[in-house]
Amino acid sequence: MQGTHEYEGADRNKDVLIDINGELFPREKAAISVFDSGFILGDGVWEGLRVEGGTILFLEQHLDRLYEGMHTLDFPIEVDRETLTQRLYGALAANAMTDGVHIRLMVSRGIKSTPYQDPRVTITPPTIVIIPEFKTALPDTVERGVTLFTVHVRRGYSDVQDPTLNTHSKLNCITACIQAAKAGYDEALMLDPHGFVATCNSTHFFIVRRGELWTSTGDYCLDGITRRKVLTMAAEEGMTVRERNFTLTDVYNAEEAFVTGTFAGLVPVREVDGRRIGDGARGPTVRGLQDAYRGRVADYIAGPGQTHPRG
Repeated sequence: MQGTHEYEGADRNKDVLIDINGELFPREKAAISVFDSGFILGDGVWEGLRVEGGTILFLEQHLDRLYEGMHTLDFPIEVDRETLTQRLYGALAANAMTDGVHIRLMVSRGIKSTPYQDPRVTITPPTIVIIPEFKTALPDTVERGVTLFTVHVRRGYSDVQDPTLNTHSKLNCITACIQAAKAGYDEALMLDPHGFVATCNSTHFFIVRRGELWTSTGDYCLDGITRRKVLTMAAEEGMTVRERNFTLTDVYNAEEAFVTGTFAGLVPVREVDGRRIGDGARGPTVRGLQDAYRGRVADYIAGPGQTHPRG
């Protein structure tokens, strides 16, 4: 069993330097206060960032989502985008990282005077942590794909916990992941409150159905950046693309299925709930979109908009 986040390169990460509020620390000494809002309450937002060719891919869109999340949660935003960008590239430079790197960028509300939920007892500016690691998706994962299990844990309504926010509070996704793992599958497929397919516990889900590309409405999942790229690419390739409600019956009878995410890009799904999808192998649509995505990455790295230092 292996999920989309299984990776190569772990042995290179023991000596990485981690940025906490603009200061670099060795991995074993990187720490935050036990009174930090993120530790006490999961009160924070985060982004996963991919680095190739000395470039943080699609950084502008990731920062858009991060700052929108902070604004929604009413964080005092004291570090501007340019400063945060400099910190990100500074961490890469300090670790001599240019390729095969994944960054976890986390922002919590800050340190509290006492362990209590009220934001008014926060006594410091937000805590900003940048963890860069050497991580490369396993080639077998990208080619052979993963298996999914539909769990009982639902993606909920926005008036309970907005599923479109990328917050530290991920307990529902963790519970979903546990259930899928206990059932012997790689990752969890999650439904929305109405029983339609929503997303996976850590990736977005697509199917090819009757020659069309389908994904969920997006009402109960994060606005994924790779997800958005795929929707655009598929439309440009002439496919009919639909963000719509669909059921597990559609999933089980799909010609192809795949998941998307910042870390591994596009990964085929070969089985859902014990049903083989298509012929159980990576199909032509997934292969074509994988190639198209690699083209988008190459274009971004070479693009004229890349003005920041690249490590």
